Order: sequence, then structure tokens, then C-alpha cells
Amino acid sequence: MIASLRGTVVDKGLDHVVIECGGVGYLCQATPRTLADLPRGGEAHVLTTMVVREDSQTLYAFPDAATREVFGVVQSVSGVGARLAMGIMSVLSPGELADAVAAGDVKALQKAPGVGKRLAERMAVDLRGKLDAFAGTAPATGAGTGSGAPDVAADAVGAQVVEALTGLGFSRDAAEAVVGEVAAAEPGADTGTLLRLSLARIGGGAR
Repeated sequence: MIASLRGTVVDKGLDHVVIECGGVGYLCQATPRTLADLPRGGEAHVLTTMVVREDSQTLYAFPDAATREVFGVVQSVSGVGARLAMGIMSVLSPGELADAVAAGDVKALQKAPGVGKRLAERMAVDLRGKLDAFAGTAPATGAGTGSGAPDVAADAVGAQVVEALTGLGFSRDAAEAVVGEVAAAEPGADTGTLLRLSLARIGGGAR
């Protein structure tokens, strides 16, 4: 198994990064939070987990041991696979997830794409006691709500971010609304910045 990678970031997209180590490029799936700290052409060190299926072998990259561990623990819940776990980690940090589970905060868990009320309730029960080591480590956040967001459908950067959010499981209407709000507040933001800020806003409750 490949536990970590250290090398040069030779390419990255909205949901993946390619890290070259010793002349070999490794494609890893990663959350926008992780990708934001991996500049193209820069040196990177990530922890990894390989998920092997009958028809695929997928490498996932994480910035630290806590995020990697929580990624694995979340998949112990029935109905949560690697892709959904990545969607959850895109919106909730290990501390935020642990706090939500400890408090039985179903609404907070539902902020993650693809997590409905029933699954959120199951997560609150099945994960209780499994994430205690991460409770109280969530960073302070303050996400406001915007208004009068512009139509982002015709904007190339905005449209790309909307597609990334829908790929994570958010509805197109919610994605367009949030991206529009962030684009209005941060004119000229590039794709990575717009995606990161949009995810932060969604995680703060602006859906």
C-alpha cells in the first residue's frame, strides 16, 4: 500500500492532483481543501489511502493523519463509500464532523453533499464515540449570507465551479446560488479560490 507521497505537483484539477515522485506520476483524488494547499509546480507531501475495488484502484490524498483517519472511520457507516466520504470531508473538517456527531446535530451533517436526513441520523448514531479524539478541534468560522447574486451560468470560471459542486452531490440550484454569491463578493477570483470559498459558504450553512 502507498501510505504517503512526496514530490512535485505536475497537474491538478478540481477533484484531483498528480504528484510526480521519482519520475512516476501518481493521480490522487483530493478535496478542494487539500488541493488549495498544493500549488502546481510546487513540492507536496500528502498522506494517502488506496481504495481497491474489483474494477478500479483509486488513491486518495490527505493533508494530515486526522483527515485520513476520519475518511476511513466515516466509511464504517452503512451507505457511505469513498466518494461520499470525500464529499463529507470537502465540507466538514474532522473537528466539525466530530462536534456534529457528539451533539447529534443532524442539520450540520446534512450540509455534506449526498447526506440526507436519514443518512445523517444514521451517521450521528453509528459514529458516536468513534470521533471523540477530534472533538473541539474545529476552526472558528463565520459565513455570511449574500443576496442579489449574479447569474453564473455564462461565466466560464463560475460554470466550472458549479459543475464541480454538482459533481460532489450538491443540487445545481444550490450550487449556482452559492457560486453567484461568492463571485459577487470576490470578483476576479480564479477557479480554485472560487471553489474553496463556495465550499466554505456551503459548510457555513448557506445552501
